[in-house]
Parts: sequence; structure tokens; C-alpha cells
Amino acid sequence: MSRWIVLAIPVDGVSEADRNAKTLTEFGGSAEEAETALLEAANAYEHNLWKVRRREIFKCSSQSYFVRIHGRMTTYSFLFQLAELVHDTAQSTGRPSA
Repeated sequence: MSRWIVLAIPVDGVSEADRNAKTLTEFGGSAEEAETALLEAANAYEHNLWKVRRREIFKCSSQSYFVRIHGRMTTYSFLFQLAELVHDTAQSTGRPSA
């Protein structure tokens, strides 16, 4: 079973203090389960908005979405990215797996 993380990477509208990518979830599963989790995260993430008025989701690939979240006064843009763990020194034989 593969290990996955879903990242929310700010693109536009966020303050300088919020410019870092955030890991939204980490889990084990198949590629299909990971793609489902990615889309669920893109549909649910609200950043700091009290009320989301509109959400636009653009599919870039099966492992990434560009999302615009519209609030009452502001709009945020994020790249949601799915990443698979390919190397972990705690479980490694010394060679990355591919």
C-alpha cells in the first residue's frame, strides 16, 4: 500500500504569512483512493473564510487541481497536489523505490 499526502499550495490572495504549503491529510491507500481524497480536499477546503460563496475547481491532472475559493470580500487560489511517498530513510534499504 502506498503512502500519500494532499498539499494545498497558495497561489494568489493569501497573506505573506500564509504563503507556505499545507499538508491537509496523510494516508495509505491505492492511487484511486488517493485521487478521491484529493478531490474531496479540493471540495472541502475553506482556508480562512467564514463562508465560501463560490468554489471553482480546475483539473490539471489526475494528481492536481487548481481551486479558486470566493468569499464575500476576497478570493483565494490554491494548487491542490497529490504526492506519493517514494523514499523514507526510516524504512529504507538505502535505495529509493520507484
